[in-house]
Amino acid sequence: MNLRTCFVLPLLAALAAGCTPHSTGSTEVGVRVAKVGIYEPQGVVPDPYAPGATYFFPPVINDWYLYDTALQNLVMSGETNQGDRYGDDSLRFKTIDGNDISVNVTVAWSIDATKAPTLLQFAGPDTRAVGERLVRPVSRTIIRDVLNSLASEQYYDAGIRFKKAEEAAALLNHFLNPEGVLVNQVLLGEHRFNERYEQIIKDKKVAEQDAARLSSETEAARELRRRELEQAKGLVQQAIEEATGESRKKRIDADAIHYERERQAEAILAEQRAKAKGIAERAKALSGSGGRNIVKLKVAEALQGKPIVFVPTQGMDLRTTDMNELLQAYAITNGVQRSTAGQ
Repeated sequence: MNLRTCFVLPLLAALAAGCTPHSTGSTEVGVRVAKVGIYEPQGVVPDPYAPGATYFFPPVINDWYLYDTALQNLVMSGETNQGDRYGDDSLRFKTIDGNDISVNVTVAWSIDATKAPTLLQFAGPDTRAVGERLVRPVSRTIIRDVLNSLASEQYYDAGIRFKKAEEAAALLNHFLNPEGVLVNQVLLGEHRFNERYEQIIKDKKVAEQDAARLSSETEAARELRRRELEQAKGLVQQAIEEATGESRKKRIDADAIHYERERQAEAILAEQRAKAKGIAERAKALSGSGGRNIVKLKVAEALQGKPIVFVPTQGMDLRTTDMNELLQAYAITNGVQRSTAGQ
């Protein structure tokens, strides 16, 4: 056994006897640094120690570091006592049209447990140091570059802001994932424009709202007129339909009356024709000798019971009556009446 072995073995035995416990929490990983390099390479041990366990090793020849892998929030706010730093810590950027905007930003991030040894070598000895030395400066730079591509009015569009936040998160992961940091989300909070420009924007928004209100009122009035016109058309059409129906009804009634009057006229005409025919037949019958006898009989009936006075005239051309026939007719009539009375 050489001299070195004789020296090292007792030293290791002494150190082993003095090992102390080192524990990790449920969201923590441990990183050990070998300071001596007697039985292993000197430096950071590449394999992290898993969460929720206890490990034993000598304290003198080893250094022990813990990293919290739970979700962390880097808050950069313009309000005092609300962010990670006192005072106005908001992110300031300049739009493509030259206006200055400050915005509150929150970056949700966590440590990749498998790369905790890398963070120890290049970022810091704990989670807080990683946030201050790595996450904060890289986040401010990347997010500012992304927002610098916006125009002033675009920042008022919530949809555009959301897309830019997603774009910033993707770029942060591109640069920070290899270093051992995982970015979960970028949130853009309250923003502030330059006071003068902000007033201009507010005035413009008010003007746009007034224009939109007037346009809405105009459209509402136009729609009201359209409805009133349709209602008027409906009333006119209804009146036309009613007038047409009334006209049709009157025409039907008139046709019925006309038909009735026509039938009545035809009946009257037929009756008068029958009467005329009877009169014609009677006139035809009276035009012969029988007719003259009837006339004589009627004259005799008219003279019955009346005194007949013959007045002689001289120098006058009087029409004469066949008195014999007249008396004969009178005698016949008188005889007929007596015979009837005797019966």
